[in-house]
Amino acid sequence: MSHSAKVPLGQKIAFGIGMFANQMFPAILGIFMVVLVEDLKFTGLMWGMIYLFPRLFDAITDPLMGFISDNTKSKWGRRRQYVLMGGLLMGFAYVFMWQLFKENTVEYNFMYFFFWSVIFYFGLTLFSVPYVAMGYEMSDDFHERTNIMAIAQWIGQWAWVIAPLFWIIMYDPEWFPSADVAARELAIWVAIPCAICAIVPALFIKSESTLDKDYEPLSISNIGGSLQSILRSFVEAFKIKEFRKLCLSTFFIYNAFMAVSSLTFFVIVYKLFNGDAGDAGIWVSLFGCLGALGTTFIVIPIVAWLSKKMGKKKAFMLSQTISIFGYIMLYFLFVPGKPWMYIIALPFFSFGIGSLFTIMMSMTADVIDIDELNTGKRREGIFGAIYWWMVKVGFAIAGALSGVIIWIVGFESEVPTTAQQGPVDGLHAFFCFFPILGTLAAMYVMRDYSISEERANEIRAQLDRRKKPLGSSYYQTDKLASLWQSDLDIDSSTNIDFSNKSKEDVKMLFNEVLNKQLYGICFSPYLEGQNIGDQLSEQQIQQRMDIVAPYTEWIRSFSCTEGNELIPKVAKSRRLKTMVGAWISDDRVQNEEEIKNLIALANDGLVDIAVVGNEVLLRNDLTEEELINYINRVKEALPNIPVGYVDAYYQFVERPKLVEVNDLILANCYPFWEGSHIDESSDYLKKMYAVTQAVAEGKPVIISETGWPNKGDNTDSANPSEMNAMKYFISAMNWSQRRNIPIFYFSSFDESWKVHQEGDVGARWGIWDKNEKLKY
Repeated sequence: MSHSAKVPLGQKIAFGIGMFANQMFPAILGIFMVVLVEDLKFTGLMWGMIYLFPRLFDAITDPLMGFISDNTKSKWGRRRQYVLMGGLLMGFAYVFMWQLFKENTVEYNFMYFFFWSVIFYFGLTLFSVPYVAMGYEMSDDFHERTNIMAIAQWIGQWAWVIAPLFWIIMYDPEWFPSADVAARELAIWVAIPCAICAIVPALFIKSESTLDKDYEPLSISNIGGSLQSILRSFVEAFKIKEFRKLCLSTFFIYNAFMAVSSLTFFVIVYKLFNGDAGDAGIWVSLFGCLGALGTTFIVIPIVAWLSKKMGKKKAFMLSQTISIFGYIMLYFLFVPGKPWMYIIALPFFSFGIGSLFTIMMSMTADVIDIDELNTGKRREGIFGAIYWWMVKVGFAIAGALSGVIIWIVGFESEVPTTAQQGPVDGLHAFFCFFPILGTLAAMYVMRDYSISEERANEIRAQLDRRKKPLGSSYYQTDKLASLWQSDLDIDSSTNIDFSNKSKEDVKMLFNEVLNKQLYGICFSPYLEGQNIGDQLSEQQIQQRMDIVAPYTEWIRSFSCTEGNELIPKVAKSRRLKTMVGAWISDDRVQNEEEIKNLIALANDGLVDIAVVGNEVLLRNDLTEEELINYINRVKEALPNIPVGYVDAYYQFVERPKLVEVNDLILANCYPFWEGSHIDESSDYLKKMYAVTQAVAEGKPVIISETGWPNKGDNTDSANPSEMNAMKYFISAMNWSQRRNIPIFYFSSFDESWKVHQEGDVGARWGIWDKNEKLKY
């Protein structure tokens, strides 16, 4: 959906209602599960399989679902349809799962329950992974993200208030004759409201169509083959140090809390009521209810306020410190015969788990921005899947740990309390101090977490600049207007009228122009999955050169290191002329390597035009004087080869010294980046060329780059589309072929790595796609 900073309250509540279902199903499941052992006599092995299998199942389905929901193209957006289907399937499966009867054999009940639980967990994955991702993408504002998560957690917490009350109802003979009857009937009363809550976000949260987005295709073979891509996404996610910290600290806190929470019953009954469950009455249920109420009304509002006042990391650290104080209080306030005293500690220790998901989910949304900066992709689904899988693994390990704790202290429920004071005290000590260890480990992990509000806003600004890089000359839409002189003239006679042409006509024209042979093509050597800095092999350069060679006279390369120095050699072996570039930046050491290699290639007879730098001044990497020194060095070394520098056309108009030093003028001319409408783009390009020629002092002017993308964001009136990309190519190349205007078309192949610099639109300038298929 659109990334608006402020999200309407109604949208936040709709998201929060989904959180109630997301929390209620696990909360109530833990209570219902007791029936399996107590009343239906499932063995320890059966219990273990029922606990462990869903986690293994999730390990595969969660990331797969994350990948699918991140790459879904539909008019309803990426997530809503899955949330709807998952919510309905969960509710349906939950009802059937609990239709268990004592009179059936234990084996039959186990197989029946196991089958329906697989369907239930599939529904839960189908719902929860896209649902959580929905929340991450609702806003790009640092604090608004915390507000969204705070409201969602506030509504979700009611699940933990309500769920413990089922202890009382299920085992009260006035309500139900037995617990298995209770489970069968209550399952219906739980499933229907929860399913309704689950589908609320699907029905009411707005999302934009993703039909025109550049996502991975979702064919069956691709999803199957996408496990490698998912694994790569996992690795990329875990490369982000801050995300590793969030996952690890959540694991420590949640795991330690859940490991002892299942001991609550034993600690209250045996420590406070000498093992008499009847006397304990509602105090076991109250512990859960009051803790959740404290979280709902005290912890979440305070944490949201603290986060705004002091930042998320400090709010997290303070909340966890308060929780440690609460756990210590709990140790001293468990006084036999005075159960009410523990109520004093509840609000304090609730700060631990209560603050966890409010802050962590908000922080995860910040981390997803870093991932977008690194990869150019929005992958809320994948990040949500990884984060919540860590939570689920923590939950599964916690289940096992609680058994280990009971074993370590030597507690046995059949033995009278008087005979096992030591084990009961041991349980109580674990109950209070084990979560403290988890909390301290998490605080240690988070001590140098670095995404502050300032850093998050910087990242956001970079992402916004990428979508519309305001500092770039390409976005100075009045630039040409300020340079155009009335005495200049352009020849519009080569323009083509597309008004009466069908898409098929335009495609035929495109192929005609392409097959007439272009003057030059900007060569993109990087294969899908590669990035700037990766070593290029000669084989991949040959493979790509064989595709473009029949269509062009010249090849332009951009660098002379990391395998790019092989491009001129391969081009010459295909009898192509070469314009070879040394990549110049603010890295002086690398510049020396580039220049040395350019000179060596030229001396080997592999360079027809030597280029020293590409848009260096546009990027503000060097001063004009520093750049001119580099150009002069190359000119001195190569007296018999034309030497030039490439930049936006207007740099030559505004910098006479640049014109003076170059043997020829190499101008990048992009009507698209200046917001020209496609219908005016042909004349716009000609005007750019004319103003450059006017200052060239008679030197040859070559358009070193021009092109039009077929997908991505608009630039003012310039719209990227398949039709517009074809029209622009036809117009520009027709002019070039009929008037002998030297133009290097940008670019040969789509380049996915360019999303880092320019977002979606940056990856879509090729004549051929990333898989080397002719696009039009």
